[in-house]
Amino acid sequence: MVAEPSPIVAKVLTEALPYIQTFQGKTMVVKYGGNAMVEEHLKHSFASDIALLKLIGINPIVVHGGGPQISKMLSKLKIHSEFVDGNRVTDSETMAVVEMVLGGQVNKEIVSLINRYGGKAIGLTGKDGNLLLAKKAMFTSASGKGTDEPLDLGQVGEITQVQTQVLASLVESNFIPVVAPIAIGEDGLSYNVNADTAASKIAEFLNASKLMLLTNVRGILDSNGETIKKIDKKEASRLIASKVINEGMIPKVRGALEAIEAGVGSVQIIDGSEQHALLLELFTDDGIGSQLT
Repeated sequence: MVAEPSPIVAKVLTEALPYIQTFQGKTMVVKYGGNAMVEEHLKHSFASDIALLKLIGINPIVVHGGGPQISKMLSKLKIHSEFVDGNRVTDSETMAVVEMVLGGQVNKEIVSLINRYGGKAIGLTGKDGNLLLAKKAMFTSASGKGTDEPLDLGQVGEITQVQTQVLASLVESNFIPVVAPIAIGEDGLSYNVNADTAASKIAEFLNASKLMLLTNVRGILDSNGETIKKIDKKEASRLIASKVINEGMIPKVRGALEAIEAGVGSVQIIDGSEQHALLLELFTDDGIGSQLT
């Protein structure tokens, strides 16, 4: 005896159809990070979601982080790690570890999983084909401190150019690009780029229809810990200034707002610790995260 689909399943499928039609043939940049990269069942959930998006005619481009994996390796090698406004201070020794972990271990694991679910993923760093060009980033403030004196975080990069033809050629060949956020500078040095910032810049240069940032919280939270469903630049700036938005959420929100201003259709910040978070956000009326406008 075959069980009948529940009314809930039927409702979700009915809601999904117009969204699938809307996004078919469109480019979508997905920043993959947080718990979704650590917990085994969430890794598989994410990989199957990405393969499914490609199968139904959407063009996902994955940009991944790997902070916990980098921190674990640095700790193992007894190398001190420090953060400023969500950015890892990166000397040459730390940069070597970042390249090894992000470009090797993490990138290849993601590629293998997506391929296991029927996708055609291909891994690359921002150095491949000069995909991500960067300059040394200088920061003018640290968390909780107002200062005009620039902060030197070492080999932390600010993206100046994205060679979109690299990604376009892969997408046209039916591949799913999986990008590690390591950029190359005019000085020939490798630069560590915040994954949220890299995803935002890639979406901006590609004029992507949507940018989705996976994180460890339910989206942008207000002072009472409630998810803000929709937020604009003015309100986001106020929440950063009042430290309601803080630490690792700062580069996410700033990058998202820059992407919106540059013409990206919409930006969602969602909880990657929920199974099939991408599908729930994309294909249901209520969604599960925060939308920046």
